[in-house]
Amino acid sequence: MTTDPLSAEAPGLAEFEELARRALAALPREVRAACADLAIRVADFAEEAVLREMGIEDPFDLTGLYDGVPLTERSVFDQPTRPDTVWLFRRPILEEWIERGDVALDHLVAHVLVHELAHHLGWSDDDIRAVDDWTL
Repeated sequence: MTTDPLSAEAPGLAEFEELARRALAALPREVRAACADLAIRVADFAEEAVLREMGIEDPFDLTGLYDGVPLTERSVFDQPTRPDTVWLFRRPILEEWIERGDVALDHLVAHVLVHELAHHLGWSDDDIRAVDDWTL
């Protein structure tokens, strides 16, 4: 019996969190160690205040966000008030996955996660593009 793909339910927040956990676990040990204190969160969309602050009008334009101080900019005198966080936004990622139609969802989630982890490690968007030219 074949299942109609259009009748299938979209993966929920818990499934996205699991995809992100698997993607993180597949990264090299050094990267996982550098990200050990990083929180990874999944939400349907970025908060309105975040979108306004970033000058983004369409919430579907933001698939992920690093919220914190990159490791390369930290000082021993910094006293964190909350954990650095990587946000993955489920609905924009799902929309891109559907629009692209040429990539597995777990690969797209991993790609967005790695992009945001790179910001945690102190890489600029240009640095990321130098090693990962997959345009999102």
